[in-house]
Amino acid sequence: MIQIQKATIYDAKILSEVGFNSFKSAHGHSAPKKDIEEYMSQNFTENVFFKELSNEKNQFYLIKYNDDIVGYTLVIFNKKEPQIPVANPAYLSRIYLLEAYYGLGLGKQLFDFIKSLCIENKQSGIWLNVWVENQRAISFYKKQGFEIVGKSDYQISTTHSNPNHVMFLQL
Repeated sequence: MIQIQKATIYDAKILSEVGFNSFKSAHGHSAPKKDIEEYMSQNFTENVFFKELSNEKNQFYLIKYNDDIVGYTLVIFNKKEPQIPVANPAYLSRIYLLEAYYGLGLGKQLFDFIKSLCIENKQSGIWLNVWVENQRAISFYKKQGFEIVGKSDYQISTTHSNPNHVMFLQL
């Protein structure tokens, strides 16, 4: 059974665990080990998620599979990006799924939920950043109708950044 529900501040711990493990499997090889470990220890703590969940602009949603939280998403409405030429786009900051649950269609269900939420909230499109070497994610987003419209760099450490595509889906 699959459920999608809004996250609360009480979900900070599970979000930190799912985020840590999802990021590690998708990006753990994208930079020197020391840089990745430092990035993860600074960005996937319960306290970081508590602060993010406390910001009313951040819309976190959990996906449960057989009562286990196996992924989450973070979307921010009306977040401008200079490379996106529309008035009120939503920023899909994260869509994370534990690797053990790949191939079950859960990412698609979570994305479809977010897309409907964006339409309901009168967003003109959805944009995101994706690491250029994350072919699995790029392929997924292209299947959903996203197009590569620009590029950005994602800072992992003071000495390392990863090149990213900026992708956009017009709604």
